[in-house]
Amino acid sequence: MLKAIKRFASTRTPKYYFLKKAMNGREFNILDIGAGNHSPSKTTRLFPKCNYYGVDLNKDYNYNEADIKALKGFYEKDLTQLQLDDIPDNFFDFIMMAHIIEHLHNGDKVIELLSKKLKKGGYIYIEYPGKKSTTLPSMYGTLNFYDDDTHVRVYSVKEISALLTGLGFAVLSSGMRRSWYYIFAIPFSVLKHKLKGKRIPGPLFWDLLGFAEYVYAIKM
Repeated sequence: MLKAIKRFASTRTPKYYFLKKAMNGREFNILDIGAGNHSPSKTTRLFPKCNYYGVDLNKDYNYNEADIKALKGFYEKDLTQLQLDDIPDNFFDFIMMAHIIEHLHNGDKVIELLSKKLKKGGYIYIEYPGKKSTTLPSMYGTLNFYDDDTHVRVYSVKEISALLTGLGFAVLSSGMRRSWYYIFAIPFSVLKHKLKGKRIPGPLFWDLLGFAEYVYAIKM
């Protein structure tokens, strides 16, 4: 029962919600831009028919055995260098790019190159701190955009949507990230952290306060 609850909670995470909606139980190739935090094992556990390929700055993550086993391929990249030729074109069914572009001064150029890696009919999900995040209070774990000194650029739904449309995508959904599941779970999450003697992290309040925006689109 506990495993089932945790699995359900994971699928309420917006990026996994859209992935589930797009792939609908079929086998697929995913390119995850930013493959840390045990994303390989977590994603393949939720989606057993997923062929997981990761991109990140450093290949020496502290992956556990499950993460290593889950990886079909890994591309060690400094995305700002715009060197993506070794990643196959027209190969992936889904590109996940959650909380990456805010770390890139040329995120628009990176998205343009990544679009070539996606099959026709493939999907892309991009999530990032929106302009509202610059006005939120500072908090441990990041609640204000400037809490993280590696954030270099604020993007917007209008900007990302226009970019994708110009690249031949149709935007299916966009706006402020709101997971009502995570909003309703805030009191329980806060209590859990307090009982464990841990600090309350800012991301618990992202959905309530509108920290993040997203764009979800299909390549036409």
